[in-house]
Amino acid sequence: MKLVMASAWQKTQEFYNWVLESGDPRTDPWPLVHSPLPVMLLFAVYLFVVALGPFYMRKREMLKLRGLLIAYNLAMMTLSSYMFYEFLVTSVLDNYSYLCQPVDYSRSELGMRMASVCWWFFFSKVIELLDTVFFILRKKQEQVTFLHVYHHGTMLFNWWSGVKYVPGGQAFFIGMLNSFVHIFMYGYYALAILGPQMHRYLWWKRYLTIMQLCQFVAIAAHSSYNLFTECPFPDGFNTAVFLYSLSLIALFLHFYYRTYTRGKQKLT
Repeated sequence: MKLVMASAWQKTQEFYNWVLESGDPRTDPWPLVHSPLPVMLLFAVYLFVVALGPFYMRKREMLKLRGLLIAYNLAMMTLSSYMFYEFLVTSVLDNYSYLCQPVDYSRSELGMRMASVCWWFFFSKVIELLDTVFFILRKKQEQVTFLHVYHHGTMLFNWWSGVKYVPGGQAFFIGMLNSFVHIFMYGYYALAILGPQMHRYLWWKRYLTIMQLCQFVAIAAHSSYNLFTECPFPDGFNTAVFLYSLSLIALFLHFYYRTYTRGKQKLT
């Protein structure tokens, strides 16, 4: 038994060392990239807040946080705009292919520029964990759904691995589309926090959900195409992105039906 445990521990250590040592040496020294442990710790704290936050707020007054949330959402709009611009412009300047694009692991100006915006995109997923914290502090627990927690938590790990191993290449398409959608998403949140007088300007919430769904369909199509063609981008990443996109399509379709289709049927 001791020999089996010792062997398992040794294999675990070897795997962990492989995880540490097989990353992109350009991004490896950057914050939160070298080891998965900081991201795992962040995720554990996030789940702790999701689980115990509502109990903490149960007998407390909800926090309005109006000024903070306006500043936060405008800042996230600005960051999303910057990332979308960087993904788009860098891909155009470097003649990226939308069908098959390997990662440029060189230290060229454009190679580093793409790696840099990939890191910022990953770090934006760390910041976005605050979305959940703000919902809990404002007692908007109905917003903290499985879809919400699943999406925020998994994107953290997805993009840690992206920046660690494939900062660029095919991955740019995901970051570019998601940044574009988030410009509108955080714009919507910024308007919504201004109060009931803005609700008449928020008629496009349904179309925001449709935009998110279109994003996932495009990403699924983009990643699946390369599973059937010769492309020097890791099939493992394309497969993971494809399956992950399918899970989000299913969850967002369920959200769309529950919110806009079934909800309307109940009203009529």
